[in-house]
Amino acid sequence: MEHQNATSSKLGVQERPRIGTLLLLSVACLSGLTAWGGQQLLKRQQQRLTPQISQTKLWQHYRWAIDPQTRREAALLMVARDGAQELLHGQGWGRNPMAAVVLERAALTAATQGKTSKAAQTWQLLLDRFPEAPGSAWARLALGNNNPILHGQLLQQHPAHPAALTMAAGDGYEALENHRGALHLARWDANRAGALELMLEACQAKGAQAPQPEQRQTLAQALAKRGHADTALTCLQELDAAPETQLAIGRSRLLNGDPDTGTAQLLTLAQTHPNHPASLEAARILSEPLYPDPGVLDRLPAALEERSAAVTAARVRLADGDGADTALSRWPNDPDIWQLQWDLAREAFLAGDWNRVRELLQRNQEDGPLPPPLEARRLFWLGRSYQELGDVAEAKRTWRRLIRVFPGGYYRWRAMEQLGLAEPLDLRSPDPQQESPTWQPLNSHHSLVNELWRLSQVHAAWEAWQALRDPAIPPPPEERLVEGRLRLAVGDTWMGLDQLWRLSLRWRDPSCQQRSLLHRSQFPRLFEAEIKTAAKQESLQANLLRAIAKQESRFAPGVVSPAGAVGVMQLLPSTATEMAGIPTSTPMLKDPANNFKLGARYLNQLLEQWENDPFRSIASYNAGPGAVAAWTQPTDADDDALWVERIPYPETRFYAKKVLDNLLGYLGGNQSFCGEADAGVRQQRAGDDASDHDQTHQNQADPSSGQHPDPNEIKPGQQQG
Repeated sequence: MEHQNATSSKLGVQERPRIGTLLLLSVACLSGLTAWGGQQLLKRQQQRLTPQISQTKLWQHYRWAIDPQTRREAALLMVARDGAQELLHGQGWGRNPMAAVVLERAALTAATQGKTSKAAQTWQLLLDRFPEAPGSAWARLALGNNNPILHGQLLQQHPAHPAALTMAAGDGYEALENHRGALHLARWDANRAGALELMLEACQAKGAQAPQPEQRQTLAQALAKRGHADTALTCLQELDAAPETQLAIGRSRLLNGDPDTGTAQLLTLAQTHPNHPASLEAARILSEPLYPDPGVLDRLPAALEERSAAVTAARVRLADGDGADTALSRWPNDPDIWQLQWDLAREAFLAGDWNRVRELLQRNQEDGPLPPPLEARRLFWLGRSYQELGDVAEAKRTWRRLIRVFPGGYYRWRAMEQLGLAEPLDLRSPDPQQESPTWQPLNSHHSLVNELWRLSQVHAAWEAWQALRDPAIPPPPEERLVEGRLRLAVGDTWMGLDQLWRLSLRWRDPSCQQRSLLHRSQFPRLFEAEIKTAAKQESLQANLLRAIAKQESRFAPGVVSPAGAVGVMQLLPSTATEMAGIPTSTPMLKDPANNFKLGARYLNQLLEQWENDPFRSIASYNAGPGAVAAWTQPTDADDDALWVERIPYPETRFYAKKVLDNLLGYLGGNQSFCGEADAGVRQQRAGDDASDHDQTHQNQADPSSGQHPDPNEIKPGQQQG
């Protein structure tokens, strides 16, 4: 018995290591199989990493991917979502361009935590390993206090990078000697905070520090573009203004309350330098009023007038349309002629001359469609002309074409209304359920910018784009689309939406994918919690608040209009106080939650006053209910499309259509309209933002003044009570 126990004990001692080894082998095999399975799963998916990938799948890639580059990209995407910087450690970044981004993040984090020595070491490592990377600009800025050569390199190598602009503005750094900071900002970003003061100081410098003649021209031109025409002239001293400087000063005076002097300045430019490109622009500016001063036009040099489509268009307007056919034939691709075509067509259909409408809107189609918003407008009113002239079949064909090619928007809805396909506009209906927007590649000309965008490093992408661009060379349309999207991504909605909208009015031949992306990019969803709460409280459609905020402020909470309207919904303090029942202040109205709440309350009041009529309610938000009540009111027999076109205030006429276009654009969601039906068909390239080129100058105009709003001047809309 004892012998058996001893034997058993001996065997047990010998077997335990074997069992442990088997267990370890089993665990290792299981882990290996799991890893292999995970790798095979990722192989089968063959999914390029983008922000659209779920967190779970990102983790799978981070944990199991064979390719180290895939693991690194998964780490960057996850860090962009939750800020878990530790995921970036130990990845063996090597010479990968993304390593510069990781080092930049690490240095900024160390600096934020007060770890000065570690931050400096990391900046130096970044500079040593990636001296040409955009992120090295921040390294040169941070290390330049101890090595001034680095600051000089920064200004030369990355002049448009935010780091260079920060140094030039003196934000936390010593002012650059000999006014280099002022001159740098005048060339690269004269609108930056602090730039105005530096430029004024440079202009006033005496003795050895006084600017050279060429530098004075640069400073004066920048000051004029900032709206300081008199200061610009003072800065020039005894110098004659260069043509570009003259143009900036004349335009500044026209826009800032001194039209007579501004006109004289632009005329002098045109007469002195008739062959200079600046003079051609001066002639365009002088031709902009809907009914320009013929005496001013008569003083333009004949050779300059002969080259100017804008002056020709002005002459046609003064002649009540005579010469229009010649102008339309000579300059079919000029925006001023597109504007003339619309102005004449609108006058014709308001007068009931539908033959003339059809004739005007059928012209020049051999040159292809107009830019998307203008083409949408053309197709709708061309269809109306066919209908009014009794060719119902052709009217329907034209409207169906518009519906097939265009996503949700004002003119598409109008076409559907004519065909009996549209639901009535209900500004109180609940928002429809919509899918989340899908991620889209950036498609920049710069591959590094595209990669940063794909990996959700949007701020790094924006800085890289700024560093790689040359402001002296106008970017092509596709790169302007990139700029607008980047601005939106980093929170600059004011400039981003403005640039995208302007682009939509000028880009005549985008591909279907480009126009689709341009359309969708113009409908960001911001302040969602505040908007939904305010809409629910006042029984409004949330898309209505989005549509108005987009038009009024481009979602910029800090905007204050020249009339004193404040915030995202551009509320006048008097209106806000009435809606709140208590005194309000500018800081209070800059809070989006307060602004949306009071703006929604005012909209609710207007809808109640106008019995839920969307057209008069929206027009009242801009012009005031008193003004709208004084206009001829629509009747059952009246066409509300024509009623909108008869609104006597140009700004309000544009505003009503644009807000509705915004509303219908938001309702359209991510609707795709690049199908086989329009693939390769040039005449069907069209978009959605059905705004009117002629009504972009959003300052309330006297309807009797004849002022033609400036299509290149966009200011916050004003609510006028």
